[in-house]
Amino acid sequence: MKQIILSDKLKVSRLALGFWRVKNWNLNEAELLQFIETTLEKGITTFDHADIYGDFQAEALFGQALKRKISLREKMQLVTKCGIQPIYKRLPDQKVKFYDTGYNHIIKSVEQSLKNFNTDYIDLLLIHRADPLMNPEETARAFDTLKQSGKVLNFGASNFNPMEFEMLNSYTSEPLITNQVEISPYTLEHFENSNIPFFLKEKIHPMAWSPLAGGKLIQPIDEKSNRIHQTLIDLCERLEIRSLDTLIFAWLLHHPVGIIPIIGSGKQERIDTAIAAFNVELTTQIWYEIYEAALGQPIP
Repeated sequence: MKQIILSDKLKVSRLALGFWRVKNWNLNEAELLQFIETTLEKGITTFDHADIYGDFQAEALFGQALKRKISLREKMQLVTKCGIQPIYKRLPDQKVKFYDTGYNHIIKSVEQSLKNFNTDYIDLLLIHRADPLMNPEETARAFDTLKQSGKVLNFGASNFNPMEFEMLNSYTSEPLITNQVEISPYTLEHFENSNIPFFLKEKIHPMAWSPLAGGKLIQPIDEKSNRIHQTLIDLCERLEIRSLDTLIFAWLLHHPVGIIPIIGSGKQERIDTAIAAFNVELTTQIWYEIYEAALGQPIP
């Protein structure tokens, strides 16, 4: 599988695998290890996490499986995020969800992630959400500390708009290398808020979470998802593509910004349908047919 260069220190696979719902995959340690190993063999080497995924348990589930064959660590790139403080049953005094992008929280979160993963470094750390109370000097200082200690090799953001990204980037000693945002034919937010042109201008390859719109494009639940779903069905028949997933991933991969879609499934057959997108050659017209279905009207 092709790789994308995010920095002079980091290459990632063209598709990533996300572990947000790993608890729901119902795999024991041996089965999860086999799933990870098979995924690596297929060329997907970039694994996406966050400290809060799976009620703060997803990283540890991954790390426990990886511990069975720690030699796999050098074949993968681990991505994780921090900064969100959700309401959580183990923190009964916390009354509201909030963000914490301060120095102490970032350092503490990374230390815990390293323990969870059974590793001594993280390839890429992202600030999970833009924090309206962020002190960028503190955030940047945490990045410097982690970089100098070798505990985190690269840094980026998640769910930032262009101004938020530029603001934090202006304080960091090394450039932020990616922004993980929601992109799918259902969610065009980052085409509309100038993020996509910003990525192209800055030569940033975004990571895309929820590329299937949380399943709405496969099992539609509203007028918009039904409209896009029908267009995808028609195009799959015309192009002789077996899976809607494959066409959706091909639509994302076709864009010149170099989107890195994150697959969110624990089933190998869903991995395979995503990988099949590399065999699909979309024309500009077909890309726009899907885009028009997403807009619900012809482009101006």
